Parts: sequence; C-alpha cells; structure tokens
Amino acid sequence: MDNVILNTYSKLSNLNVSRETCVEFENYLSMILEKNKEINIISKKNIDINAIRVRHIVDSAQIIDFIDFNSNTTCDIGSGGGLPGLVIAIMMKNLKNKMKIKLYEKSHHKCVFLSEVSKKLNLNTEIIQKDIFTIQNIETGTIISRAFKPMPVILSLVNKNFRRYKNLILFMGNSGKKVLNEVLNVWDLDYEKKKSVTSNESFLLNIREIQKKNL
Repeated sequence: MDNVILNTYSKLSNLNVSRETCVEFENYLSMILEKNKEINIISKKNIDINAIRVRHIVDSAQIIDFIDFNSNTTCDIGSGGGLPGLVIAIMMKNLKNKMKIKLYEKSHHKCVFLSEVSKKLNLNTEIIQKDIFTIQNIETGTIISRAFKPMPVILSLVNKNFRRYKNLILFMGNSGKKVLNEVLNVWDLDYEKKKSVTSNESFLLNIREIQKKNL
C-alpha cells in the first residue's frame, strides 16, 4: 500500500486503525467502484478515488469510538451500499470483536451488493431487505445512520420502532447546527457532539436518549 493511501487513512490515527484494516477498506472501495458502474452506490459526479476514501471510508470509520462495544449488535438503518455499516464491520473484524452489524436496506440490488462484500471480506453482518419503517420492537446496541433521512424523521423512527437501544449516531453536514437547533424545539436529547475529521463544517452526534417534548 503506497504512502498516498496510508496518508489518507492517517486521519484515523487516533482510532488505532491497523494496516490490515486499511487493506480491507481498499478491497471494499474497489468493489464499490466496480458496482457503481451498474447502480448508484456513491455519487458519480466526482469519482476521484482519494476523495472517495476521505468522503466515504474515513468519514464512516470515524464513528467507531461511539459504537457500544458491549452490545451484540449494531444496526445501520438505510444502509445503502454499506456506508457506514460495512466500514464498521471491517473494523470490528480486525479488532477481533464478534459484534454483528445488521444492515437494513430495502433495495434488492443494494442488498445483493452488501451480501457480496460481506462474503468476500468475511464480515459478521446480517442483511435485512426490508423497509425499516415497517419493523417494530427492534432491539440493538448502537444505531447508525448516514445520508438516509432528515434528522427529525430518524428521531421519530427510532422513538417509535426501537424498543431498546444504547445510542444513536448521526452525521451532521453543513446545515447541521441549524437542523439541531430546530430539532431541540421538539425533542429533548441527551447527546454529545464531535467535530468531523473530514470536514470543518460537519460534526457527529452521539445521542443517548430521545424524548419528545409535550408542546
């Protein structure tokens, strides 16, 4: 693996990401680029491979510190092409952690891709081809969601459809502060913020409790 690639992943240096993990990230990235010729796994507007590493792989991997390692499962809702679920599954494998990553995705073609990657990289995943909004009484440790639905929709989904969970991790973009302020008018949240390593304008939210206000 050349220095350019390693320098990109050095953004994750404080997360103890091994060289072996980076190799598997690269294998996954190659599969994304190949599948992207058939279906939209990532945007086709800018297929600069180094930008993809930062924007998608590194961006997804940075949430690992918020994952509840004491739980048996983590749920990726609206997984799409596996960002961030498959990235976390790769990291868990190389950390020798037996947690199962459940990937909820309603698209048949994307589920086939998730299965192909999981099999090739020997990941501990479960692909669930269902609309997450139709499933009730879900129990898990951490819930992760990236580029799926607006924050208010996700909060309502988690509040209604999950019976038990430890925390919810959300990726907040350029308008994240405005969105969060608006959400706090409707919801009481116990949360912490963490600055994104991939964008000065973005941040992560680790939400532990969600309760709708009585307005």
